[in-house]
Amino acid sequence: MPDSISQWLPLLNNSLWFRHLPPALQQSLLQAAQLRQLQSNQLLFPRGEQSADLFAVLQGALCVGTLDAEGREVLLTVAEPVTWFGEIALFDAQPRTHDVRAAGPTTLLCIPQAALQQLLAEQPHWWREFALLLCHKLRLAFNNAEDLSLLPAGPRLARRLLLIARGYGDARTTQQQIRLTQERLAQMLSLSRQTTNQLLRELEQQGVLRLQPGCIEIVDLPALEQAASH
Repeated sequence: MPDSISQWLPLLNNSLWFRHLPPALQQSLLQAAQLRQLQSNQLLFPRGEQSADLFAVLQGALCVGTLDAEGREVLLTVAEPVTWFGEIALFDAQPRTHDVRAAGPTTLLCIPQAALQQLLAEQPHWWREFALLLCHKLRLAFNNAEDLSLLPAGPRLARRLLLIARGYGDARTTQQQIRLTQERLAQMLSLSRQTTNQLLRELEQQGVLRLQPGCIEIVDLPALEQAASH
């Protein structure tokens, strides 16, 4: 394993999916891995691109979304460390489903498509591990759709902040700071920026959050969990 990759191993082990992989698969992925650096607003890949590399966010953040009929960005989610993504195209060999762009300077771990295909051809039982990653994402998609349909705006916002802070269920720890603008959070929740700002200010006044430019800090995690459960 190259030294440039091994220094990221403690962070990668914060991903529950990666941590529970068979050791031989972990080593094979790391041996094939490459580091990618993106500048702020740089496109990683556009919707419709024919590629199947697998990625993990090591530093920074990525915006996953698309454009509406009027050419405006529609943000679906923000991927922060340590989010693994790109597995859909690995299974169906279809074009990428969304645009993925760096929210700021970002470091990625990239497992090239050719290396993945060779690994899985030699060890076909490892397909199950990638299927588990895909199933995790599918469960999240159903849960998010349910939240949009059933939850009031306040609990929906609190729940999304918790999801991001916990790596969408794949992190061993909860991060205190979420690098996300209010405008992007509003897009993810299908809320107006005014409503989002009002809800965040209320949580700040209650001592649950601390708002900073481009960043939301969780001050009282139990209180945020309570707000998400209402």
